[in-house]
Amino acid sequence: MTANVVYTFMKNLQYKEIQAFVFRLWEREVTEEKTSEKEKELLDQWKTGVEINLDKNHLKESREKVLFYLEPYFTSTDISAHPNLFKKYIFQAAAAIVLLFTIGGFFIYHSFFKADVYYAKSVNREVKLADGSVVILLPGSQLTVEKSFPQDTRVVDLKGNAVFTVAKSKKHPFIVHADGFSTKVLGTVFKITQTGNNKTVDLYEGKVAVSYAGAPVAFLKPHQKWTNFGIPRTAAVISYEKEKTSHKALPSLLSLSFNDVTLKEVTEVLQKNYSISIIYPKQFAEKKITADFTGGNTDENIEALAFILGLEIQKEKQTYILK
Repeated sequence: MTANVVYTFMKNLQYKEIQAFVFRLWEREVTEEKTSEKEKELLDQWKTGVEINLDKNHLKESREKVLFYLEPYFTSTDISAHPNLFKKYIFQAAAAIVLLFTIGGFFIYHSFFKADVYYAKSVNREVKLADGSVVILLPGSQLTVEKSFPQDTRVVDLKGNAVFTVAKSKKHPFIVHADGFSTKVLGTVFKITQTGNNKTVDLYEGKVAVSYAGAPVAFLKPHQKWTNFGIPRTAAVISYEKEKTSHKALPSLLSLSFNDVTLKEVTEVLQKNYSISIIYPKQFAEKKITADFTGGNTDENIEALAFILGLEIQKEKQTYILK
């Protein structure tokens, strides 16, 4: 009788080989068929691994609910004629189904819901995604892809560095969530680099939009780089277009924004990218600055900075003195 109940319960469900194998072990245990030592060992491991974290009261409630729903499977004649046998069978069937909800849930989760995680240890690793996109993970990096990928929006999570060649799709954006920022594309080739607090996105082909907390969204074209210079709430776009005469790729700062960043950090970025020196009163070093230096030349941007601070400028060659 127990086997019939179990079969009725299972016949409307679809299982892959691993689920079918596991359920076969449960069925044999419940019907008291002989099981091999290996099968017993597997069952004990699964029970221990799954039930150890389950609440006892929850298990009790689950068994009571299972008993309630199993009652229609047994006739009144069988119950009256063999009350003890009925009790034994119904509890055995309940045990099998509770196992289905606990241990079975473990396998279903790992097979159908748990995200796929890819690691690159000491060498590069190529990962081919279901939509045709290819990711080259650089050493020490990790890529997490949900089982639902690809959906209307293709989303992955990245720790470390990787080069993405994204399959083109105008209807299905591809988003890479990294540490504190994200990159959104429709189809392109780009590289994400994360070294400590320093975050960069290098675009080789197509277009991308980079979102970073506290900074405006940046839209990149080929041969451009987005970076935060290792500073929170800071964002810049740098162009590496080749010069017509020398054919060298020289960096050119296209945009630069700061949102509540100390003057010390702001001037460090300006000095490095404009090849200048900035001298200011020491008491201003920790003063927070919010400014957008997009579109101006060096003189205009330093003048804007001085205006924000309420200071005057004295220029001596490539040195700007704020006082």
